[in-house]
Amino acid sequence: MCISTDRSDSVSPFWRARSATPSTSLPDPRSRDTVSKIVGASYSHADILKLESLASSIRPNTPPPQTSPPTSYEPISNVTRKPGKNFKDFISQTDDDWDADLDEETTDDILDGKFRPPKSIEYRPSTGKSVIGNHRSFSSPDTRSPSYPSPRRMDSQGLKPQFEGLVRDPGNSLHMIYHPTLSAETHTPAEIERLNARISRINRFKKILQTSNVDLPELRKISWNGIPEELRPMAWQLLLGYLPTNADRRVSALERKRKEFIDGVKQAFFRGTESLDQTIWHQISIDVPRTNPHLALYGFESTQRSLERILYVWAIRHPASGYVQGINDLVTPFFQVFLSSYIDGDVETFDPGTLPKSVLDVVEADSFWCLTKLLDGIQDNYIHTQPGIQRQVVALRELVSRIDVRLATHLAENGVEFIQFSFRWMNCMLMRELSLKNTIRMWDTYMAEGQSGFSEFHLYVCAAFLVKWSDQLQKMDFQETMMFLQSLPTQDWGEKEMEILLSEAFLWKSLFHNSGAHLRQGATPYSAIPNVNL
Repeated sequence: MCISTDRSDSVSPFWRARSATPSTSLPDPRSRDTVSKIVGASYSHADILKLESLASSIRPNTPPPQTSPPTSYEPISNVTRKPGKNFKDFISQTDDDWDADLDEETTDDILDGKFRPPKSIEYRPSTGKSVIGNHRSFSSPDTRSPSYPSPRRMDSQGLKPQFEGLVRDPGNSLHMIYHPTLSAETHTPAEIERLNARISRINRFKKILQTSNVDLPELRKISWNGIPEELRPMAWQLLLGYLPTNADRRVSALERKRKEFIDGVKQAFFRGTESLDQTIWHQISIDVPRTNPHLALYGFESTQRSLERILYVWAIRHPASGYVQGINDLVTPFFQVFLSSYIDGDVETFDPGTLPKSVLDVVEADSFWCLTKLLDGIQDNYIHTQPGIQRQVVALRELVSRIDVRLATHLAENGVEFIQFSFRWMNCMLMRELSLKNTIRMWDTYMAEGQSGFSEFHLYVCAAFLVKWSDQLQKMDFQETMMFLQSLPTQDWGEKEMEILLSEAFLWKSLFHNSGAHLRQGATPYSAIPNVNL
């Protein structure tokens, strides 16, 4: 199951304040009463095989009864203008044109004072260099040497002192990367070679990102093999189309989109939770506390309130799908990556509640808009009956039957339907099978693939992921197979395993993408072709 069994103590405190006995139990997946069933990650994936399940509603019909006054919801920001009567009034005044009014902004406008240029952070290079062999690397004033180039000084904690410049323009992060001091006395030749290789890779990214007009095709090319964590927030925003490639447009574009989100939150929560769509709010308030419960970051109240705001505003702006379980997982990589821009230390243990509200507003807004860009390409995965996921499941079955006919035959003979395990893989983007750090690395490649990364390329990743366990699966019966696929041994996976998985997915895509003959019934399966030269 993609969503664990609900517990009453996991409900958002905002919802508990409204009802002393909240109804938080999920619908029984074995029940034929499809009226109260939520199409998403919360019910048995085997149930979708029943035709009547396809007509189920994507939302529960009724929220718990209100027995006490709702707790007031603090607005995200002190916006001075008078809000409209309701959220629909606000929506009618906004648009999703990512480049609206940007064509009117020119360099001359900046020179004339119409638009303020970005505040650049003064770059102070280190006074010393260490030269090892034919490689040169700049040293930081910190005398201790971290094991790899670090985006933070190792002697600092909490909020970065230059956060105001980073909030205004992510490009300022290019001047805040500190490299370790390399010395033949403290590092082995292998460590020196590895560190210099990483420094060289960071410099390749910086060369692209610091140009006045970023070359997106070139950025995608070098991002496929992973993005350095120091530069990932800016690179993701560019690859998704949220951050303009023209440096002169970034400040005004970010201000406009961030203000639009902040205004949206204020409009939605202006009268507290009683003015919200209670069906949507109820499900969000249940799911948020269960999001990544093994990570300290997502246990903090400030994080959970941020996720609630992001998810609710997204659901209201997209009534065709509304909120569907699984979307709460998809926002977390954005939240974690963008939060890391402003802090020192381990982001997975950091409490966002210690940040200035202006910084947290920016993290929420950037996460909201990048989630929106991602879901724009796969929204049919989350509309009624989720047809996008059903198509992907069928395509996965056909693809695996060509890649590994023995595995496909074994699963069919044991009554294992692909939708019983792969529905979750499509709905949650394998986030329940992989750690969040590995998911973030995988998304580097997905974004480098372009608009089809989270749909087409993800299909080949799922195929490679399933075939990886072929030998074990072919020795299991139905019950053993389902138990194994629901709890795969990926807890110790690191970057090496992810690189292999993505490389195998690229291989299968190269062989089968846009090659319909490979998928037609009766075509020779790949595993049956002798002496294939890879």
